[in-house]
Amino acid sequence: MAIGNLTKTRFDIAKKDMVRLFESGKSKIYTFTELAGLLSQNSGHWRLPNNLSLRAFLDLLTTRTKLKAVNFEFPKITMTKFVWGEISIFELVASLRAGAYFSHYSAIYLHELTKQVPKAIYFNYEQPKKPAPAGTLQQENIDRAFSCPARITNNVAKLDDYQIYLLSGKQTGRLGVLDIAHNDSQIPVTDTERTLVDATVRPNYSGGVAEVLGAFRKAAPRVSVNKMMAYLKTLDYVYPYHQAIGFYLEKSGAYTDSQIRLVEKFGKYYDFYLVHQIKDTGYSKRWKIYYPKDL
Repeated sequence: MAIGNLTKTRFDIAKKDMVRLFESGKSKIYTFTELAGLLSQNSGHWRLPNNLSLRAFLDLLTTRTKLKAVNFEFPKITMTKFVWGEISIFELVASLRAGAYFSHYSAIYLHELTKQVPKAIYFNYEQPKKPAPAGTLQQENIDRAFSCPARITNNVAKLDDYQIYLLSGKQTGRLGVLDIAHNDSQIPVTDTERTLVDATVRPNYSGGVAEVLGAFRKAAPRVSVNKMMAYLKTLDYVYPYHQAIGFYLEKSGAYTDSQIRLVEKFGKYYDFYLVHQIKDTGYSKRWKIYYPKDL
């Protein structure tokens, strides 16, 4: 959209006031609606033309100040945020959906349970509660399910070097979610115990089983196995993920026998799998679980 010279001149005269407003703001991230409100509230003070459209105002802001538009192009929707200055990718992603939170590999990273700096970011938005699956668990159904590839969402947006996964998570009432300090803000993330449970359930969202095992090992000094198992019970999964948790606890070599026995109380009634489509298979008799032999 062409912007007249008079409008540009008036904008440049008011720019110091605009910059002061943005610099003093509590947030560095804005939506279309929020910027429309700023224009409506301040256009008279800034002596901008009455017929200046929001689009023209945004064009001026993004070309003549340090406000930048950032587009997250998901398959079914494009989300646009306007950013003042420099912020971290996590602060930016945290603005996408109210009530959502970082999980899986992102939570592993934010809790410093990996040496990697993942370029995949997982942001979990819980869905409405669904009815529990009907029927009983059967060994042949477990075998069939884990012989197939793990499901992975296609709700992904690319931003610079990052892949942003917007997950449609199980309804948990934000179980184990807390706010942690990150740069100059607070961001929502699953706590250590919930993170380890989620990583066990979806290792393909968590850097793979070797990274999950490493996270269990690094978390040992501060994790509560009791709390982890309470979370697992509340989440009420059909599959016996406690067998995988027990395997990780033992394999890591970082937990006591009494901690590991807390998991054994859940029983072991089926053969289970640490991950989908294992090619070279090992088997733990203690946990009745198949795992990649090279783990």
